Amino acid sequence: MRKRIAGALGAALVVGAALPAVALGAEADLAYHGYVTMGRGEVNVRLTPWNQATSGVEDATVRLRWSKPLAKEQLLPGACAREDESTVLCRMGAIAPLAEGREIHLRVRLADTSADEVRLEIDSLWSGAVDRTPGTQQVLALGTGDRYAF
Repeated sequence: MRKRIAGALGAALVVGAALPAVALGAEADLAYHGYVTMGRGEVNVRLTPWNQATSGVEDATVRLRWSKPLAKEQLLPGACAREDESTVLCRMGAIAPLAEGREIHLRVRLADTSADEVRLEIDSLWSGAVDRTPGTQQVLALGTGDRYAF
């Protein structure tokens, strides 16, 4: 199921999903693997979370932040919503210990369709979990249509 989100409405829809629930005091260690392609002002992202911790994650949210503003209207997967002009949050659901989560496929349009590159930052939002290796993954995608893996 996909939904169309625009401007402030998208930010309002995220409020309930922005803070994922994980077991209080749980240890979390998520890594993301996938690729990014860019062409004609569209950015295509496929990513799969991997829980590297020995405890499961009840629910988690991935934050995808682009270095350029996104177009006001986007067609987003049902588990995703806009946080601001260049950020999308996607709920990943539960992820078992030492296991892969469900793949997220996201296609967004940039506000400036003539942009020739974009940097994507990927990180997790936590509530009550301790991340052993906090940090942000970054990948630079050029507007060539090539796949850039992370």
